[in-house]
Amino acid sequence: MSVRTFRASVFTLAIAALAALGLAQPAFAAGENYVALGDSYSSGVGAGSYTSESGSCMRSTNAYPYLWRNANAPASFNFVACSGATTASVASGQLGALKSSTTLVSLTAGGNDVGFADVMQTCVLQSEATCVSRVDTAVSQMQSTLPGRLDSLYAGISSRAPQAHVVVLGYPRFYKLSGSCIAGLTETERGAINNASDVLNGVLAKRAANAGFTYSSVVDEFTGHELCSGDPWLHSVSIPVSNSYHPRAIGQSNGYLPAFRSVA
Repeated sequence: MSVRTFRASVFTLAIAALAALGLAQPAFAAGENYVALGDSYSSGVGAGSYTSESGSCMRSTNAYPYLWRNANAPASFNFVACSGATTASVASGQLGALKSSTTLVSLTAGGNDVGFADVMQTCVLQSEATCVSRVDTAVSQMQSTLPGRLDSLYAGISSRAPQAHVVVLGYPRFYKLSGSCIAGLTETERGAINNASDVLNGVLAKRAANAGFTYSSVVDEFTGHELCSGDPWLHSVSIPVSNSYHPRAIGQSNGYLPAFRSVA
């Protein structure tokens, strides 16, 4: 082998190793035009350090879209995710950020369509039976009305950004069952809420696949870091109340960011 061939081989192996470690990503991301859409799980509610321009949308510099931008330096970055967003409000208020030149899109949406906040409030404040009934109502909505809403939103994204790689991210399971919590919700309530998260994630995955989008689960990343795990990456009932049941900064950096980065 000649010296030139040897050096070329070493260089090729080095680049492959860097890519495997994720260190070569910026070279490829430099051409990305990235738009971050979605609800509070994408805006970063609960992670602190909110940008002044975002107001009640509560976009955090600790949220996974911002962290990915910082690590990869894309050609453009438009962060429009907003606390409280539904599929309808993403469609009406956020899709204007998309362009034909958009190459990468991230999205979390669907939880607010089925009354996520009301479910958790009901379960915290009312009886076990009332909680389980409210969860069942949300699951019914996931299976009946939510698929059509997701299809409509996804079609709008495809229409405005036809060349984009679209990543739909799911939601974590909230609770470690038989965990360390000695107060709060019952195991029955926690199990019902976890099951609802699984159903929601299943709907998101199926509709994303039908749209030609990439679905990325965060369940594996958060396993061992649910509420009642002893090392939660989620807020429980908190002050301010808006933080409740949202990822902490570590949940964004160690949960959502790896799930997005693995498929972006």
